[in-house]
Amino acid sequence: MTVSSQPADCKQEPGVFMPVVNREKCEGKAECAAVCPYNVFDIGILPADERAALSFIGRLKGAAHDWKQAFPVRAEACHACAECVAACPEKAITLRRVAAA
Repeated sequence: MTVSSQPADCKQEPGVFMPVVNREKCEGKAECAAVCPYNVFDIGILPADERAALSFIGRLKGAAHDWKQAFPVRAEACHACAECVAACPEKAITLRRVAAA
């Protein structure tokens, strides 16, 4: 049995798509980080200046979850396998095509 360095569902080269996290929905539960085969995500604390831009409901959710959120800190490594999209219980992650230079 051979092991591929890339999961079978990942059909893109890195850098074609990038994950986008909806700050209004993310609760920092870390399922995305756990399933990502390319270590794209870290869980961190949403900075205070970004909290101010959230809706009232978004601020309530953020405060209830200690402002933990997922951050695609290595977005350039994303292969668009969408494991993170499927794993996110809040449906806070989408994949966006990177604009051509």
